Formats: sequence, structure tokens, C-alpha cells
Amino acid sequence: MADTALSTASRLPERRPIATLVLAILASELVGSLGNLLSLSGVTTWYPTLTTPAFNPPGWVFGPVWITLFALMGTAAWLVWRGGLDDRSVRLALALFGIQFACNVAWSGAFFGLRSPLLGLVVIVALWLAIVATIRAFARVDRRAALLLVPYLLWVSFAAVLNYELWRLN
Repeated sequence: MADTALSTASRLPERRPIATLVLAILASELVGSLGNLLSLSGVTTWYPTLTTPAFNPPGWVFGPVWITLFALMGTAAWLVWRGGLDDRSVRLALALFGIQFACNVAWSGAFFGLRSPLLGLVVIVALWLAIVATIRAFARVDRRAALLLVPYLLWVSFAAVLNYELWRLN
């Protein structure tokens, strides 16, 4: 029974490519929005009280950047999913994708929810490493999927530097 369900889920992206692509992007956006829920009070009340570095982007930049990155992430996961869940490398790549996504949400909770730039820095280092591992695993399945995660890695790299500076300055 489990093998039948796995086989059916594995074939879905081929049988319904547009629907499953939209589903993957929406799922990515939805999971990504969990970080927003953990950040809300910290973003509006605590973050504005921090001393920020000169390169701190204006607040309006973050929303469009994350929406775009989550869409790219969903598309990348969909490309890997198309490789078939019966393939061990696909299952590993998607598991790593889930781990890095959990780290992404955890960062929002650590930095904004707990209002801890130090804990945020620890989590963002784990997130960065998880993204690198995911990119490598995705590249083994579909090079395009790996390339779609590069902007995410670059943004998280920038965010890590910003997080470090916020910790240092405060």
C-alpha cells in the first residue's frame, strides 16, 4: 500500500505538471509564511529599536525578496520531485530541502521571536550549511533545480552578515 502511494505521488508531476508546479510553489510560500508568523511582533516592536548597519535594507525589500525566493524554492523542489520519489537521490534531496526549510523557519523564531541575534546567528549558520547541502543534492537530480536555489543562498549569505552585524552592534 505504501509503495503504491509512493509510486502515485512520484508520477503526479508528470501526469499533472502545471497543477503540481502550482502546488509546490504554494506549499513553499505557505511554509515560508510560518516564519512571518514567528516574526510579527519582533519586526514591528523590537527590530526598530536595534542599531543597524549602514547596509541594512529598508523594510519593504524583505517581502518581495522572500516571496520570489519561496517561489524559486518551490519550483526547484518540483523539478526534483519530477525525478521520482522511488529514486533514493530524489528522496534525500527532498529531505534536505525539508531540513533547510525547517532551519529557515527556526531562524525567524530565534531572531525575531526570541529577539536573539546571537541565537539567530547560530541558526543562520546551520541554515546556510543546509542550503549548500540541498543545492549539492539537487544538482545530482536536476541541475536547474540547484541553480534555482543559488539566489536563496546568496540572500541568506547577505542575511548572515547582516545578522552578525546586528549581534555585534547590539
